[in-house]
Amino acid sequence: MMELKGKKVLVVGLGKSGLAAALFLRHQGAQVTVSDVRSAEALAKDIPALLEEGIMVEAGGHGLLTFRRQDLIVVSPGVPLDTPELVQARNFGRPVIGELELAARFLKGKTLAITGSNGKTTTTSLVGEILEEAGFPTLVGGNIGVPVIALINQSTPDTWSVLEVSSFQLESTEQFHPQIAVILNITPDHLDRHGTFENYALAKERIFAAQTPDDFLVLNAENVRAAAAASRSDARVYWFSLERFVPQGAWVEAGHVVFRSSKDAPTKSIIPLHSIPLKGEHNVENVLAAVCAARLAGAPADAIRRAIEKFKAVEHRLEYVATLNGVEFFNDSKATNVDATAKAIASFSTGIHLILGGKDKNSDYTQLSQLLRQRVRAVYTIGSAAAKIESQLRGVVPLQSCDTLDKAVREAAAAARPGDVVLLAPACSSFDQFESYEHRGRVFKELVNEWRGVTGLPVAVERSRTS
Repeated sequence: MMELKGKKVLVVGLGKSGLAAALFLRHQGAQVTVSDVRSAEALAKDIPALLEEGIMVEAGGHGLLTFRRQDLIVVSPGVPLDTPELVQARNFGRPVIGELELAARFLKGKTLAITGSNGKTTTTSLVGEILEEAGFPTLVGGNIGVPVIALINQSTPDTWSVLEVSSFQLESTEQFHPQIAVILNITPDHLDRHGTFENYALAKERIFAAQTPDDFLVLNAENVRAAAAASRSDARVYWFSLERFVPQGAWVEAGHVVFRSSKDAPTKSIIPLHSIPLKGEHNVENVLAAVCAARLAGAPADAIRRAIEKFKAVEHRLEYVATLNGVEFFNDSKATNVDATAKAIASFSTGIHLILGGKDKNSDYTQLSQLLRQRVRAVYTIGSAAAKIESQLRGVVPLQSCDTLDKAVREAAAAARPGDVVLLAPACSSFDQFESYEHRGRVFKELVNEWRGVTGLPVAVERSRTS
């Protein structure tokens, strides 16, 4: 545990994590400054609380002298590590760590950390509910919404902290040490931040950098880049697979999710596939990963089954919204990369009216071409990525340029026929027109309800959906 009392600490980036880190540091006795490129007006809702705590605020840009005068710099996940001021600070010998790394040095108990390009939120939520069902003291946070640093005061030596961790959080870690680490998959994402797919993958792999042979690493046997991590890990590797049995871990056999703890151990049935209340094969993969991680944490099979049967889809992740005039509306705003959008499309057989677009992440949308031809009636483009998406998908599927989500929902709803699906699965980040993917998803649901008002149709009662 590091000593912070009296230390000069700079927090760079005043997002949710940055705000939590600044307040934590101040309560530890540090002299805290927050620096953000956004204007004082943009930060107006947070500045009064910071000033009241005696935290200095630098808004509208970063001052080089501000960075040099610190004993420690804590970076929020949204701030790239190659920001010139951070590069210069490191050159001057100033230690630079992320909010996750800072929190990990104070968090009590055991940590179960989950990363991947897709499925992190669903799997993290499910693991948290399984451990709670098993009676374990459990905290859930990280990239899922509650900053890790906000969990510290609630943690005890008996706590399991189940954390969703992103590449942005992992790239600034040094000593972060989960007893159980899970890599769900690694597919191209955030190339606008990491530059190359390999850089992105290596950032993901930092989840097991501090693990020892006493720890566990859970990997997807069917994802080539994730599976390759096994040779670089010191931890005991467990696998999950939709396609085949694995030496130790979880897989599908005779219509059931099964698990075995070692090559010589008996295989134990956990839950039949028809009892999984989530749509899509990708969610079966998420369940397999959750089963493997939860069993390694000590959760009994019956608690795992009960928690899965009760589990509801995470908001903004292939979330059923309504049925209007026989047309189903689904919110997958969290599909912020091409692979996530492909999984969403594959969850429906045909008749999809797909809303694509937002802020491009240097993605290749041509990878969707085959699925679009097979299952999508039309694509409605929005946001700053619209022109790129249209240029890459022209001739593949009918395209309609809508610019805004409002227009896309109206056009898609008007064109859809009974039995069709209107699907928001943008394959882009939300930051060109929205504050976050959550904001985008909420707006989508509001627009669907407004469309119901226009048509005078009642929303159908939400029903359980099985894969």
